[in-house]
Amino acid sequence: MAEAHQAVGFRPSLTSDGAEVELSAPVLQEIYLSGLRSWKRHLSRFWNDFLTGVFPASPLSWLFLFSAIQLAWFLQLDPSLGLMEKIKELLPDWGGQHHRLRGVLAAALFASCLWGALIFTLHVALRLLLSYHGWLLEPHGAMSSPTKTWLALVRIFSGRKTMLFSYQRSLPRQPVPSVQDTVRKYLESVRPILSDEDFDWTSVLAQEFLRLQASLLQWYLQLKSWWASNYVSDWWEEFVYLRSRHSLMVNSNYYMMDFLYVTPTPVQAARAGNAVHALLLYRHRLNRQEILPTLLMGMRPLCSAQYEKIFNTTRIPGIHKDYIRHLRDSRHVAVFHRGRFFRVGTHSQSGLLSPRALEQQFQRILDDPSPACPQEEHLAALTAAPRDVWAQVRSSLKVQAEDALEAVEGAAFFVSLDSEPAGLTREDPAASLDAYARALLAGRGHDRWFDKSFTLIVFSNGKLGLSVEHSWADCPISGHMWEFTLATECFQLGYSADGHCKGHPDPSLPQPQRLYWHLPEKIHLSISLALRGAKTLSGNIDCHVFPFSHFGKSFIKRCHLSSDSFVQMALQLAHFRDRGQFCLTYESTMTRLFLEGRTETVRSCTREACNFVRAMEDKEKTEPQRRALFRLAMEKHQSLLKAAMSGQGVDRHLFALYIVSQFLHLRSPFLDQVHSEQWQLATSQIPVQQIHLFDVHNYPDYVSSGGGFGPADDHGYGVSYIFMGDDTITFHISSKKSSTKTDSHRLGQHIEDALLDVASLFQEGQRPKPRCGGLQEEDLGHRCGSLPCHTRGSRAPTKSTNF
Repeated sequence: MAEAHQAVGFRPSLTSDGAEVELSAPVLQEIYLSGLRSWKRHLSRFWNDFLTGVFPASPLSWLFLFSAIQLAWFLQLDPSLGLMEKIKELLPDWGGQHHRLRGVLAAALFASCLWGALIFTLHVALRLLLSYHGWLLEPHGAMSSPTKTWLALVRIFSGRKTMLFSYQRSLPRQPVPSVQDTVRKYLESVRPILSDEDFDWTSVLAQEFLRLQASLLQWYLQLKSWWASNYVSDWWEEFVYLRSRHSLMVNSNYYMMDFLYVTPTPVQAARAGNAVHALLLYRHRLNRQEILPTLLMGMRPLCSAQYEKIFNTTRIPGIHKDYIRHLRDSRHVAVFHRGRFFRVGTHSQSGLLSPRALEQQFQRILDDPSPACPQEEHLAALTAAPRDVWAQVRSSLKVQAEDALEAVEGAAFFVSLDSEPAGLTREDPAASLDAYARALLAGRGHDRWFDKSFTLIVFSNGKLGLSVEHSWADCPISGHMWEFTLATECFQLGYSADGHCKGHPDPSLPQPQRLYWHLPEKIHLSISLALRGAKTLSGNIDCHVFPFSHFGKSFIKRCHLSSDSFVQMALQLAHFRDRGQFCLTYESTMTRLFLEGRTETVRSCTREACNFVRAMEDKEKTEPQRRALFRLAMEKHQSLLKAAMSGQGVDRHLFALYIVSQFLHLRSPFLDQVHSEQWQLATSQIPVQQIHLFDVHNYPDYVSSGGGFGPADDHGYGVSYIFMGDDTITFHISSKKSSTKTDSHRLGQHIEDALLDVASLFQEGQRPKPRCGGLQEEDLGHRCGSLPCHTRGSRAPTKSTNF
């Protein structure tokens, strides 16, 4: 989501150790270290890794094989064709009485070797099967005979009891595209937005690059793709995120919202108790790998590597480069309230604290009248400061307040108990949603610990939200966790009639531990400067959130259209009406079909999309002509999306080529130009991955309303959208108030008009009428209130599990 800003802002003129002006480490050494890091990650688990390593087999299959060999030996049959006799000869001779033991050991060794060979064969077969991407290119709803055969074989080789990391060893590696194809696709993508003169010059640079440097750079990438798990992902994390020196706030974080129209309880401590308990239940399932791997379209497994760092993770600032610190376990959360920091234990001797016990602890913090110490209230503003500044201050803070800093950075996650309400209000629904988004994205600049993997935000009226740091994983990972959290705390855990968590308090629990910071005078000025910068940055963000309720996914599907392509074409039309010109458009898609894949860019502003937009603005064009151009634009977008997902995108390949060129000190004017581009429209769809957790038909208001991110360019927009149920699309728009070219509310109106105009092409020229929903005033009476979850009769809350 927020990656477009980082991709534009990164400057790879840094060294491996951050000390020089240019990259100076030998590229072969860097490739070697990339592979070394990959192998270290693979060796970080034991039992679960063993289970996933032998997948799709199981330890029981070894026992079955060993028993079968022993039975055959008892029946005087030799399935090893003499190999077991040779193994017995190699074993030490312990005397005649141990002859039978030598036979058993020989059988066990032979069974292990045969079992390992079978597992290796299964891994190779499954990896070859998962390398097939023909199913992506087929029309939606149609499946060819080869794809049906492929799907049957995948199901046969996948086994039955899958764990989260079961497929990791069988996922194919992300391929390195042909450099000629990448350059051709790049030139095609920039043609609509460049003048003839600029395009001719860019083409000359591209041909010069292909002739002089491309083959050498490509060779190094192919070498890395053979040695490391992924040829681009670790460099993407390092150079785009960890080496960025900008503030994390707005630039490298994104937010996730609560239910839009309902709040299960207005009791702040109760909502925090259930939410924290649900998050820790998710962590427990994650540690036990009980979360099922995500299957794209129900049949193709995606890489699960990013799940490893959801919890117990902090981005530590450094001079020139940050690093990610991940702990194996943490049994407390760090809590911020009214300028004070607390350490709240999450476990007792009997296991995870109950939601009611956690509520009790949070209520104790809310009732604590002690004031914040000088400068403590604004201390967290340092995490919103430029990274080099924060790194220098943190080195002093670690000496003066090591215990308090460790309690925050070593927490499972950060919890912010805000003193103000948030969410949709009856009095001013539009402004209240905008303020809600801005509070989640930036807060007040000093009430979030932006270094933590995520911050759970609980407002005074019980509304929830999430602020997520981007470097450790991408939005679908945190989104998966957030869907589980909302569904579990509302439907499974539930609330009592008075709005409190179910169960009983535990008076024997110790009070939450107040964290005290001994801040030297030299840090006070740094805090003040960081706070000023954070307030300036947060005050410059223009957020606009609106649910579009005239139609949704169901209408688009009835028209036999792709819902994502439909919205992307409408965004092109809206942006053109807003700015009067076309621009580079960044749409994020995932490459998790491959091992350790992250994201790729779909360049949505195509020649076909521009032709469609011009036709919509040309009054002489007929609706059949516009409809035909729309279908061409949609088909082009779909082909680009599928190519990006299958590892044949443009931007990650060009990025990796650029990094290699910097290591080799090979200056390429073409690559310099590519990486100086500005994305004035950055877009992302937030996927709904666990629709089975929600009853969207009977309770359509109990669906996550998605989230948003900051703009990628000072004069650009950031737009995310989520399909809420079948009949609503919620948009999150951001821009900079300092820009005279952008206005989030103006673009929002253009988006609504564009969606209606596009839909009219498939409604015989009539705009769809708004259904009951959205932000209509007459509908807000029952949609803006606080509705306790226990009133939902069809969902019987279940008892929480301690561990």
